[in-house]
Amino acid sequence: MNAPFSGKLAILGMGYIGLPTAVALATRGIEVIGVDVNRDIVAAVSRGEVPFVEPDLAISVSGAVAMGRLTATTETPEADAYIIAVPTPFNGDHTADLSFVQAAVEQVAPKLRPGNIVVLESTSPPGTTQKLAEWISAQRPDLRMPDDSEPNADIFIAHCPERVLPGRIMIEIITNDRVVGGLTPRCAERAASIYRVFAQGEILLTDAASAEMAKLVENAYRDVNIAFANELSLIAESLHIDIWEVIRLANRHPRVKILSPGPGVGGHCIPVDPWFIVSAAPLLSTLIRTAREVNDRRPHHVAEQVVAKAQRFRSPTIACLGLTFKANVDDIRESPAIEVVGLIAAALPEVDILVCDPYVDHVPAALSGYANVRLENAHAAVERADIVVLLVEHEPFKAMRHTRLGGKVAYDTRGVWR
Repeated sequence: MNAPFSGKLAILGMGYIGLPTAVALATRGIEVIGVDVNRDIVAAVSRGEVPFVEPDLAISVSGAVAMGRLTATTETPEADAYIIAVPTPFNGDHTADLSFVQAAVEQVAPKLRPGNIVVLESTSPPGTTQKLAEWISAQRPDLRMPDDSEPNADIFIAHCPERVLPGRIMIEIITNDRVVGGLTPRCAERAASIYRVFAQGEILLTDAASAEMAKLVENAYRDVNIAFANELSLIAESLHIDIWEVIRLANRHPRVKILSPGPGVGGHCIPVDPWFIVSAAPLLSTLIRTAREVNDRRPHHVAEQVVAKAQRFRSPTIACLGLTFKANVDDIRESPAIEVVGLIAAALPEVDILVCDPYVDHVPAALSGYANVRLENAHAAVERADIVVLLVEHEPFKAMRHTRLGGKVAYDTRGVWR
């Protein structure tokens, strides 16, 4: 039962997780079909190109396509195993939006044959993998679904959450431990055979709900600790104390490791996943909810500080450096930097706001409605600006304090210009 998977595998969702997973499998001899509803993404992958920036991914995609191991299509094929890696955003009430997962299941279910493996990688609330089995069963009553009372299930269903860091995906997808949770132990074992093809880290087998919860807990842990740093920064600001110095000193304690404050929390995981825990147990998750509220409030505080600084000028120009959710990637999903810019633009409609990011070549859709926001080269923007706001610590921005900020009001939300 410990042999690696061999056969044809389809991955639904060619995004930041689906495509690297496809490459990790294809470059190790597995025939992989990438499926995506976006025809532009399918066309790019079919050409051996990557539709987003991620170190080391482009050469791997090109090689996998050239070897004939990776193809892309908009139609779900018949395969021996399926990995669902589609988005799971949240609704307005912070409950999980599982519509993309359900749509993927509707594509997979008609293709299933006895012996197939279905793995959900999309981050999901506890119980989603069980719900996936119920959706399949509704479409395919001819197939026996796995449960503790069914030793001879036709289909093997499991959850294996991704746990990689943008900018290091191609390293961490290989080296990180993986949690594989099955609806039954046999489901977990069969799903683990897929990850044994490429994973060098330990593969930890468990039940599906525990695997779902573990991923949410990982990101809630980060969120709570970031909220602690952000709340400390508010307190230090009110007391006119340098928070960066306080954290530096406190972190010299051997059992203290305070994270850095910032303009908010972004990306596809940390701003979303803790809400799934809150929605699952709303009366018991007060700390997790409060941390989310602290971090959600942070972009508003940063924008208010910039607007206050702008009152010193008759007609200031503001340069905002950084639009992505973290440094040195092109990912703008849930970016607090974009939210900060939007709040400033709305509060100061007559003020020119120049946004700069070496990884973003267009004004994001969330800012396109503001006539006073314009994309600009960073050096030109800083030269023109009266106020310079550092929102993302991209490498090209770090040295600017020493070369271009003389005489300007600088607001560093990341602590790299101290």
